[in-house]
Amino acid sequence: MDGFLLDQARIRRERARGIWPERVATDYLDRWVAHKPEATALASWRLEEERETRLTYRELAQRVALAACALERAGVQRGDVVSFQLPSWWEFVALYLATVRLGAVANPLMPIFRQRELAFMLRQAGPRVFVAPARFRGFEHGALAHSLAAQLPGMRVLLAGGEGAHSLEAALAGPCAEGAFARGARLVPNDVTQLLYTSGTTGEPKGVLHTSNTLLGAVTSFAQRMQLGEADVIFMPSPLAHQLGFAYGMLLSLVLGAPLVLTDIWRPARAAQLIEAHGATFAFAATPFLADLTALERGTQRKLGKMRLFASSGAPIPPAVAQAARERLEVAVAAGWGMTECASVTITPPEGTRAAESDGCALANGEVRIVDAQGRQARAGEVGALQVRGASLFVGYLKRPELYRLDADGWFDTGDLARMDQEGYLRICGRTKDVIIRGGENIPVVEIEAALYRMPQVAEAAVVAMPDARLQERACAYVTLHRGSTLDLAALCAHLAAEGFAKSFWPERLEVLAEMPRTPTGKIQKFVLRELAKGLRAPAADATRTA
Repeated sequence: MDGFLLDQARIRRERARGIWPERVATDYLDRWVAHKPEATALASWRLEEERETRLTYRELAQRVALAACALERAGVQRGDVVSFQLPSWWEFVALYLATVRLGAVANPLMPIFRQRELAFMLRQAGPRVFVAPARFRGFEHGALAHSLAAQLPGMRVLLAGGEGAHSLEAALAGPCAEGAFARGARLVPNDVTQLLYTSGTTGEPKGVLHTSNTLLGAVTSFAQRMQLGEADVIFMPSPLAHQLGFAYGMLLSLVLGAPLVLTDIWRPARAAQLIEAHGATFAFAATPFLADLTALERGTQRKLGKMRLFASSGAPIPPAVAQAARERLEVAVAAGWGMTECASVTITPPEGTRAAESDGCALANGEVRIVDAQGRQARAGEVGALQVRGASLFVGYLKRPELYRLDADGWFDTGDLARMDQEGYLRICGRTKDVIIRGGENIPVVEIEAALYRMPQVAEAAVVAMPDARLQERACAYVTLHRGSTLDLAALCAHLAAEGFAKSFWPERLEVLAEMPRTPTGKIQKFVLRELAKGLRAPAADATRTA
């Protein structure tokens, strides 16, 4: 695969470290089918229909075999890409494991992506098959899928809930030889198994390539640090198409042989009910999910069922949220740091100490360091560039090998700023990349700004983070206008919708300035705008202020 940069030197180095498990995901499925075929593998909830699908390991393996047969009939061969824009349904899990059986590359796509994001990603990935829901949360994904297929000859569309030749359900019911894809895999541990796109923080998204070893090495290290085992029950509210849900929901449950509880829509009160009903003991999600659970009015009931540990990343955990989780829910909180390129690399202790003050220390799967502007090791407490290396580091960017910049010693510059204390605990201090993280999801600031510049009213535009109590950050757009023009937030959002941006990427406040703050060389001073935005909040309704 173009962009795959795993060389023999790194393979030798990582094997010597002993972190890579040298397995693929179906090895774990096969193990549990042999040892406990009738145990629950997953419970998948579609909340719009209030419908649950519960599968044992035997039943899951049967559906994986049917999915592999369906993909093979559609022409998928070893090394081909299969893209799927599915919510957190059992079909997602079955399709991923089917790609492992076939030796294909899985390309999960977030359900929030729309025409603009999908057109770029699918064109670059070149999938043999694209799977999507016919309709989800009021949006016609099927219609969009067909319009994209018309632009990408050779890509077959299968729709969950679709009809005729495009029905995923019909494809899964097709012929499959007895024993076909029942065990084993054509994929080997150092083959690319996942193509996952970043959110385009520097313009267009980048396709991150991972192998089974890089992902499973991260998962096993995390499970050991968090003291998780087969007796746990994992609740995963984050989308499986996000690295967090993919690795620490789906893969973690397979590695442990622990049941996985999935919900496709985030509804805090319903999530609490599912946690209690299924006896979930562990969850991993962005900070807003935990904040929502702590804010629930739960009457006299304090404890959240059997839940004992909630891990969070993507944004610092507010001390009040960590305290409420401990006191009201009786749940320990762990805070971590990671990224698409390296999964989770740091985490705080599982007993819940330090979660409100740190983003954790390094797991066994990776190393972290802070360097100053001269590239020297920073002193304890000094802010510098965060770099990582190790077993969970990705193996390239699809068709962009020039962006895979590791130094001679294998260190990768994350683009984040951090400091480290004398005990090795990190605190993320900011980002060198121009990115906003809204509820754990990156907003592609450069692309949003470029779209705003295409509005005839806009002379200049800058999008910066605005603090938010629940989502941690929302986007605020600062603009200057051409003489005689006017602009409000509704018009701005309508323009972005017409350009195909997902709603979660739209700015949630608009500030119209007479002039932008500038450096002596004429560049917009975004740090000044960020300071101004600290006193703002997203309005309940349209709000545009002229300054």
